[in-house]
Amino acid sequence: MLKFYHSPGTRAFRAIWVCEELGVPYEIHPVDFSVEYRKTPEWRAMHPVSKVPVMDDGDMRMHESCAMIEYVLARYGNGRLQPAVADPTYAHFLQWLWFSESTFQRPLGEITNHRREFKPELPDVVAEMKGRATLCVNALDEALAGRPYLLGDSMNAADLSNAYVLRGYRRSVTEDLPANVQAFWDRMTALPSYERTVKADADTAERLK
Repeated sequence: MLKFYHSPGTRAFRAIWVCEELGVPYEIHPVDFSVEYRKTPEWRAMHPVSKVPVMDDGDMRMHESCAMIEYVLARYGNGRLQPAVADPTYAHFLQWLWFSESTFQRPLGEITNHRREFKPELPDVVAEMKGRATLCVNALDEALAGRPYLLGDSMNAADLSNAYVLRGYRRSVTEDLPANVQAFWDRMTALPSYERTVKADADTAERLK
């Protein structure tokens, strides 16, 4: 069974959501997200740069949440939640999947890191990061024009991953979304798999108390 070493609200959420949508069994091992714990030799042995998440599949251990998604799809997806490699949309599936982490998530992560390190925060720095994140939301809005999902009529894991990042955008920047993104957000958060993932996340938080 897949095991996620996870702190509530952090990036394993997106991979857990994929598992919920696919019906892939998993378990969650709660991780103390404090800087003090993540600097311990115990956690450094799990993750080379003291971040979360980590995922085990038997003897295999990996980090990087979007890579986890690709692994779960390849090993357990049976062709679901992604186009076939020969499909013309496959390249754009990979594009939007990694956009969610390398482009959209990055400025939101910088806001979190900045606020942790600088007290008081530097308003110009936070404003720049919010602006970069908003550019990403606008790019999503354009891509979603006239279609329910990023690649058209069928939902895939890139949609799940970008919807996860929208959670952070709504928390760190604004809950006001452009029309296409708002409709996408409403559609994604209405999924039963999303509700189950939110519950699993909340249960993880309770276990850390």
